[in-house]
Amino acid sequence: METETIHQKKAHHGQNVKRLREILGIKQDVLATGLGLSQQTISRIESQEELDNDILDKIAKILQIQPDTIRNFDEDAAINIIHNTFNDSSILNAINHNCTFNPIDKIVQLYNEKVELYERMLKTEQDKNSLLEKLLVDNRLR
Repeated sequence: METETIHQKKAHHGQNVKRLREILGIKQDVLATGLGLSQQTISRIESQEELDNDILDKIAKILQIQPDTIRNFDEDAAINIIHNTFNDSSILNAINHNCTFNPIDKIVQLYNEKVELYERMLKTEQDKNSLLEKLLVDNRLR
């Protein structure tokens, strides 16, 4: 009987730290400051295949992720999840085809409302000026 061995790719903790840090937009020096280490030390950590639990926990806390995320991160799986999520036609339809109005019509409507408001404000100012002129004329006659 032939036995099949399942080859499981061993996680490279350092590379996982680097990829997750990059995905989160965190620079090495920021991580280094948070850990009280130098940027060069972070670079060495990111080259190590296996990291001890203490350093993994500290890094995870700074990155605000679970330590198991670093231990088990699989970039291929993450890419597949993203690919499958954004290739799902129901999601694409929801994103692209549920617009219930014409954006140009909305812009024109807002512009027209702005013009109407400006005209009302102008009319109010003209009325004020007329009233002030009348008051001035009345005061001169007294």
